[in-house]
Amino acid sequence: MNSLQQKFIYYSKRKSFRYGVPFLLLMVGGSFGLQQFAQLRYTFSKKGSLTRQEAEKYGINMKRTEEVTLEGEYEKIKQLDIDQWENVRGPRPWEETSPPTTDPKPTGSNH
Repeated sequence: MNSLQQKFIYYSKRKSFRYGVPFLLLMVGGSFGLQQFAQLRYTFSKKGSLTRQEAEKYGINMKRTEEVTLEGEYEKIKQLDIDQWENVRGPRPWEETSPPTTDPKPTGSNH
């Protein structure tokens, strides 16, 4: 028993023991503690997948999974004309919501 106490006193005077062991205990213990808190987060989260009936209740019309295929979507995109398009700027929150005009002159006097 006396030799065990002497070894503890000997190692407790070392910096690597005084600072290293508490650091390792904090890192390993913190890891397990965070794991428990993260598990609680996912256990009690209310997120889930949206069913077809819930979507229809909110007015969303979902397609059946067999109706949408990769080949069908590719055929739709293949029919689009991607060479002839016009870039239309969307309205900014601070602008009035009026239809865009073709007048090249600015309407404001901020210029």
